[in-house]
Amino acid sequence: QVQLVESGGGLVQAGGSLRLSCVASGSISRINVMGWYRQAPGKQRELVAGMATGGSTNVADSVKGRFTISSDYAKNAVYLQMNSLNPDDTAVYYCNVKNGIYSTNYWGKGTLVTVSS
Repeated sequence: QVQLVESGGGLVQAGGSLRLSCVASGSISRINVMGWYRQAPGKQRELVAGMATGGSTNVADSVKGRFTISSDYAKNAVYLQMNSLNPDDTAVYYCNVKNGIYSTNYWGKGTLVTVSS
């Protein structure tokens, strides 16, 4: 099993910034992708940003230019710098890791980000 621990969520005013962190531990064989998803009330979980071990990224159009994903594979960590936050960014943010030869999905418990107008 792989355990993911997220931190950095909270309440921020519109226009503000937050930085999310996620560290993976446990039975890590080979992390292929690390990333962030979010789920707003009444909506489906959606990809925010992902980064593969080779450095390629996939960023949702809704956050391009405002959010930046980075990772430190030596520490099994992934980060999400979120700038220019707006109320539409309010959601529970989940860390996701795809591990091993089958890219098995692992999820963190989520961290709540609330953006007030």
